[in-house]
Amino acid sequence: MVLALIIKTFVVQAFYIPSESMENTLLTNDRVLVNKLVYHTRDIERGDVVVFSGVDSWDGEFQMEEPSNPVAAFFRWVGTAFGVIPGEKDYIKRVIGVGGDHVKCCDSKGRITVNGTPIDEESYLYPGNVPSDKFFDVTVPPDRLWVMGDHRSVSLDSRAHTGDAGGGSIPVSQVIGRAFVIVWPFDRASSIDIPDTFAQPALQALGGSVPLVAGFGLAVPLVLVRRRLRRKR
Repeated sequence: MVLALIIKTFVVQAFYIPSESMENTLLTNDRVLVNKLVYHTRDIERGDVVVFSGVDSWDGEFQMEEPSNPVAAFFRWVGTAFGVIPGEKDYIKRVIGVGGDHVKCCDSKGRITVNGTPIDEESYLYPGNVPSDKFFDVTVPPDRLWVMGDHRSVSLDSRAHTGDAGGGSIPVSQVIGRAFVIVWPFDRASSIDIPDTFAQPALQALGGSVPLVAGFGLAVPLVLVRRRLRRKR
C-alpha cells in the first residue's frame, strides 16, 4: 500500500475518465496511466494528452457530492488515487498550443491553425464534429497551454474560459502528467500517441535566433567590410 502510494505520488498514476469530452480517443469509464515524471525530462509538446488540476480556476466537468464523514472521505481519496473514481477537479485534454504559439480558429477550410499552419485533426476528432464551433484568435502566454477536448461539441476546454485570467490557457505548473496508455477495459488497451500532424516543422513558432540563410547573408557583407577596412589601414 505504501509503495503503491509512493509510485502514485511521484511516478505513475491511474486516472478514471468520467466524461465524454475526449471521445473517441478516450471513452467514459476508461482508465489511463499518467506519467508524472516525463515533463522533468522534456517539455510539454503539442498533441500531448495531459491531466491537469483545475483547482481555483476551472469548474469541474464532473460534480460529486462531498463525503459525509471522514471514513467515506478516506475511501474516496484512495479511489481517486488508484483511478477507481474520478477527481472532480482534474481534467484531461489535448495540448493544441504551447507558450508563444498563435492559435486561431479557423482558416478558410475550417481548420485550426497554429503559427499559421493548419493542423489535420481527422485522426482524433470526434466523428461529425468540426474543429471548433467557436472562433478564437489567441497568442498563448509564456508557461501556459491552450488545451481542447477531442469531442469538441461537448468539451468545456480553453474555448469556454477565454474570459478567465490567461485567456483560456492553463498554467504549465498545474499539469500533473501525460496520459500515455489506456489500461482498462482490457479490450481497449492501447498507447496514446501524439498525432503526426503535430510533427510539422512549420508549427514551430519563430524564435529569436537568426536563420542559417539569413545569417550567411549577413556574414558576407561583414566580411567584405572588414577586408575594405584592412586595405585602408
